[in-house]
Parts: sequence; structure tokens; C-alpha cells
Amino acid sequence: MQTLLDVILPVFLVIGFGYVAVWKGLFPISGIDGVMRFTQGFAIPCLLFKAIAEIDLGSSFDPGLLVSFYAGATTCFFAGMTGARLLFKRDWEDCVAIGFCCLFSNSVLLGLPITERAYGAEALTGNFAIVALHSPFCYGLGITVMEITRNRGKSPLLMARSVGRAMFRNGLVIGIALGFLVNVTGMPIPSVVNDALSLIIQAALPAALFALGGVLIQYKPEGDLRAIAMVCVIALILHPALMWGFGTTLSVPPDAFRSGVLTAAMAPGFNAYIFANMYGRARRIAASSVLLATLGSILTVWVWLMLLQGV
Repeated sequence: MQTLLDVILPVFLVIGFGYVAVWKGLFPISGIDGVMRFTQGFAIPCLLFKAIAEIDLGSSFDPGLLVSFYAGATTCFFAGMTGARLLFKRDWEDCVAIGFCCLFSNSVLLGLPITERAYGAEALTGNFAIVALHSPFCYGLGITVMEITRNRGKSPLLMARSVGRAMFRNGLVIGIALGFLVNVTGMPIPSVVNDALSLIIQAALPAALFALGGVLIQYKPEGDLRAIAMVCVIALILHPALMWGFGTTLSVPPDAFRSGVLTAAMAPGFNAYIFANMYGRARRIAASSVLLATLGSILTVWVWLMLLQGV
């Protein structure tokens, strides 16, 4: 119970604060859109840029952690696709969008603050390693499968261009790529720039959590509730369970193991809705899954934190 109070509830109280502020008309929807644009397009890319620029690439990118996390994520993507097709008879484009909801866990807005509160800022190395590949991997997989589904028989070059355009217009991907460039080249960050980045970074996660609450109120639990329930089970239970199994088999170090399981246990990120909206497929299911899984994760993340106490 203490873990629930000390680690999880403060994060969700900030989300709830944003939700209530918009619900009661104390903060406008247009303002939430601006805060979300600031956090997703500027503050969080700055956070990821600085983290990747300063991280020890040799020791941080544990192959076992990355294989375990992304093998689990890929399995969940295809499980969601297959379930949507076989159980709910959706067309293949809808199946890909639903599978993407099962693939894209909220690694930044929920994964980073919950891990930091649970284990301290020094425990975020594994999280940053996962986040560094998260958007490129998930968008690359999702867009590639969607483009293959939509454009059967068309030029592979056109599909590759679609994948590239979607990924490299993403602020998170740009921030990560620039961080790698600075890290690999050893380029120093001027102290005045570093101080400015630190100021922006301090606002990143609190503002993003507040904005997430404001965004969630715009989406009501609509659509096929059975499909939404399937997404929630895959995202909140199957993915962390797979990460646990793969990580144990590959002997992932304890700190990285905890980061991997907690990140896998997060609800689908808002990018799940962005992906569905981008293709005009399964939008109600995506939006409802983000909302209901985020609420459900209050309890499921607590359970995973309890289980991780023995690691």
C-alpha cells in the first residue's frame, strides 16, 4: 500500500489535476493542446537529447534488456492484430491500428516518472536505453505493416519513404538522434546551453502529465469494449510478463530488468491514438484504450512493483 501512495498516486494525481482542470473549465482545451505541443515537441525532446548525449553508450544499452523488451512488444503487436482479426472480425487496417495500441507503451510520460519515484533518478539508465529506440522501432514496425497492408503490390520504395517521413518528423526521434550525434562525436555542450536545457527539462514531465490528463477527458469509452479490454490485458499484463520471462532467460541485470518490466507495464501511450488517427482506423478503440488502460494501470503497476521487490 505504501508503494501505491508514495510512487504511483503522485503521478496519477498530476494527471487527475489536468483532467479536472479541463473538466471544470478551469483550463481550456486549446491551452492543453499548447502544453502538449510544448512537452512533446520541445521539452521531452530536450530531456531525451540531454540524457542520450550524457549516457554511457557502452554500459547502458544492455542487449538482453533491449531484446527482452522489444521481443515482448513485437509479440504483443501481432497478438493484438491476430486477436482483432480472429475474435472481432475487424478488417486488416483496423487490426494493425489495434495491434499498435498493444505495442506502444507510454514509456516517457508514465514510465520515466514512475521508475524515478520508485528507484531514483540513477535508475533511469535502462529506461533511456528503451526510450532511445522506442519511437523509431514502434513507428517503423507499425507503419511498415500498415503500408504493406494498404499498398499490397506497390513499390517498396514508396513504403520506405512513408516510414521515413513519419519517423523523422517526430520531435522525440529528432531529439534522440541529436543526442546520439553529440555522444558519439564527443561534442561538448556549452554551459549556458546546458543550463537552459536543464530549465526546460525541469518542466517536461510535470507539464506532460498535466497535459495528458487534459487530453484524456476529450475521449470517452466508446467503441467495442471487448476489443478495448483485449488491448488493456495485452498492454498491462502480457507485455510485462513477456519482458519478465525473456529478461530472466537472458539474465538481464536487476536495475535494467526493473526498468524493462515497469516500462512494459505502462498503458498505451497517446501515440497509439496518433497512429490510429493518422490512418483513420480504429480511432475510438485507440482513444478509449489509452483512457481505460491508463486508469487500470494504477492497480496493475502497483502489482508489478510489488512483484519487483524480490528482484
